[in-house]
Amino acid sequence: MKNYKYNDGGRKEAGFKGEAKDCVCRSIVIASGRPYQEVYDRLAEGNASQRLSKHQKTKRPKSARNGITVWRKWFKDYMKELGFDWTATMQIGSGCKVHLKSEELPKGRLVCVVSRHYVSVIDGVINDTHDPSREGTRCVYGYWKLKDPVTSATS
Repeated sequence: MKNYKYNDGGRKEAGFKGEAKDCVCRSIVIASGRPYQEVYDRLAEGNASQRLSKHQKTKRPKSARNGITVWRKWFKDYMKELGFDWTATMQIGSGCKVHLKSEELPKGRLVCVVSRHYVSVIDGVINDTHDPSREGTRCVYGYWKLKDPVTSATS
């Protein structure tokens, strides 16, 4: 994808410093237009309050700095509450059908799921702290699309 814009989602403005693995938080902030601190706090709360899986020995910290367990029900409910709808673009065994490039993605405000990363794409332009497109070859597993940016971002 040629179109790339540096965007930290307001992380620095919110007083956060240094490197972080906060791509989930950052991409939601950018696509939804909500304040970084608001989204960070909600994700941190969900992260800390989720029950332990059978493979976890300790609870996750109350933080959104080092990743979010995005397949949990609370996360999906939060995305729907913000006004996003999920579209899967890949099935098991189907191979890659959609790549991280503007001509293969719909217009609108998207939170795209790629391997080990979440990235915001707004009308074909990647908004992130780096360009994760791998020159248009990165496979998109699915995306969250904001239904109505005008009402969803302000409600």
